[in-house]
Amino acid sequence: MRLLTYWTTAMISGLLVVTPAIARAETRYEVVPYDDIDWGALNPARGDESPRAGDLWGDRTGEGATGFLVRFDQGFSSPPHIHNVTYRGVVIRGEVHNDDPDAAPLWLPAESFWVQPAGEVHITAARASFNLAYIEIDSGPYLVEPGSEAFDNGERPINVAPSNFVWLDGDDVEFLPAGNGTGAEMAFLWQDAENGERGMLLRLAAGYRGEIATAPGHLRAVVASGSIDYTSGDARIAQPLGAGSYFGSAGKAVHKMGCDTKSECTVYLRSDAPFTLTD
Repeated sequence: MRLLTYWTTAMISGLLVVTPAIARAETRYEVVPYDDIDWGALNPARGDESPRAGDLWGDRTGEGATGFLVRFDQGFSSPPHIHNVTYRGVVIRGEVHNDDPDAAPLWLPAESFWVQPAGEVHITAARASFNLAYIEIDSGPYLVEPGSEAFDNGERPINVAPSNFVWLDGDDVEFLPAGNGTGAEMAFLWQDAENGERGMLLRLAAGYRGEIATAPGHLRAVVASGSIDYTSGDARIAQPLGAGSYFGSAGKAVHKMGCDTKSECTVYLRSDAPFTLTD
């Protein structure tokens, strides 16, 4: 995976100085186009039978929060298993079934959202010719363990198809442009009451152009459908990002986006900082 990272710059005594974000708490940008992702086995113990996975941010084998893609072959169906941590998922391409081993198939199409609690026995299956999902965890590592190790952590699974989302525009959400038919809408998916971090889907009409301005903090964004032209901060050249691509920032940041003119775009956003979307 080629992770493109950018730092802000400052002028000191007429000299242009580039300062690492960690040392100066400056803004840092990250961009990962889908074509640059490094793929490996999601569950190395299963070898070639394992779905393929590629990190977008963080490290799924480490201890911190992570977001990664999983690619399922047509007809894939896992054995009953559990995970050591709770994860959230967004279907990007194809159809995915994730439920109790004895449950009737519930095929979630693209842009669906689901939550799989830690310790809950389940299977995961896919049936389209190409299936892709975004997965994120709040702490790692991400492990696959046998169903015999099941435990109840008090959470329950969630499966939500796009037809069940409630879409709100600027008349309902203060950090969106005014609801003037420009085509920017938000569907809220989850929120952590302790730290204020939240996840949501942003839907943009074909041809929409705008920018996300964030307060200091983290923003993680994954293109869930369509294609956008993306420009970070003061950069002058836009970069095309298709479904499965990632962009993010740490610190106070500006992300400029232009949705393709042929179809609408959907972006999954995860943020622990306030932000606004402007036309």
